[in-house]
Amino acid sequence: MARQTSGTHQIAIGKNPERSRHHNRRVVLDVVRIHGSLGRMHIAKLTQLTAQAVANIVDELVSDNLLMEVGRLRSGRGQPPIQFAVNPDGAITIGIEIAADHMVIVVLDLAGQVRSREIVPVKNTTPEHFVPRFVGEVDRIRTLFKAKLLGIGVVMPGPFEIDGMTSVGPTTLPGWGTIDAAEMLSEASGELVIVENDATAAVVGERLFGAGQTISDFCMIYFGAGIGLGVIHEGTPFRGAFGNAGEIGHIVVAPRGKQCPCGQSGCLELYASLHALKEKLREAGIAASEFSDLETLHAGNHPVLRAWIGEAADYLSPMVSMLENILDPETVMLGGAMPDAIIDDIISAMHNLPVSVASRRVRSLPRVQRGQTGQLTAALGAAALPLFEVVTPKLDTSPTDIAHNTL
Repeated sequence: MARQTSGTHQIAIGKNPERSRHHNRRVVLDVVRIHGSLGRMHIAKLTQLTAQAVANIVDELVSDNLLMEVGRLRSGRGQPPIQFAVNPDGAITIGIEIAADHMVIVVLDLAGQVRSREIVPVKNTTPEHFVPRFVGEVDRIRTLFKAKLLGIGVVMPGPFEIDGMTSVGPTTLPGWGTIDAAEMLSEASGELVIVENDATAAVVGERLFGAGQTISDFCMIYFGAGIGLGVIHEGTPFRGAFGNAGEIGHIVVAPRGKQCPCGQSGCLELYASLHALKEKLREAGIAASEFSDLETLHAGNHPVLRAWIGEAADYLSPMVSMLENILDPETVMLGGAMPDAIIDDIISAMHNLPVSVASRRVRSLPRVQRGQTGQLTAALGAAALPLFEVVTPKLDTSPTDIAHNTL
């Protein structure tokens, strides 16, 4: 699919043969979504489709409730052209993050606005227990929102299909290692389900909704149950050959250190993850199973938490430097299922970062900063996945597209 540059946007170009009609529908939706509202002739010019093809597609999209008329543009002589915009009530997507002990659920409308968000405790994430719960939540949302459901994005901890790492240890989801999760959840719900690694979905969420909206190249260290990395390169998520890019949790940072379920010793997630923090608290006889528990401990300046913050910063500092030297990002963000105040303290404790290619005197962004989407970031990214899959011509949207979209 070709793209042409128009001002600051790169516009998807349509294909005129009838066999490309489905593609052309997505191209038209993409262009209207980027520009807010357009007339038929302007759409035809931007997509390089014929006026008749655009007229037919626009009529179809209006009939399907995906576009709506928003009045006429008053300019020049003659009959003002009718303007069309994306109908935010025309469709929804669902994003679900499956973590070790909870589920985050987000509903987006067609304009990319959050219509619903919630965090639900989950005691058992094995497929036989989770799938009925998943179907129940989808049915509940269908009943609550009468709009068409375009699809469901589901994120879970990676890595996928790796011996010794997948479904092994407390930071993974037991029982999912040999299962095609997308196929199972699609069949159970009767909907399109796209499955993504949680850190990659998180960086997409931050790119589209948070601090990364105007940044084309950045990394995000993501605190799930374990710890992972999402990478945005030239505005698009970098997934790797098998969807496992960014698996920093199993990089050895302490040779001959703690034994990891993956079979190695001294993996990063044993020291600088949410799981590592809760382990330290349990060893001190402190139960901190809820997000609010961590907020309370931080507000009370608890010594175990303070000590862990310093230790996590010590292990993350060289990791940041390594990422900078390998990927040369504009900035590295920290975010996820960790209270903002704790993340801020980790960043503050990383004040003496090792020298790297990012050690420039003049910078427009700090080397390390906190993301803005908090606990919702991975679920937001998940909900955006089917939106891109169904509405836009391709997932790996250009930097300028994403920067100006609010999806």
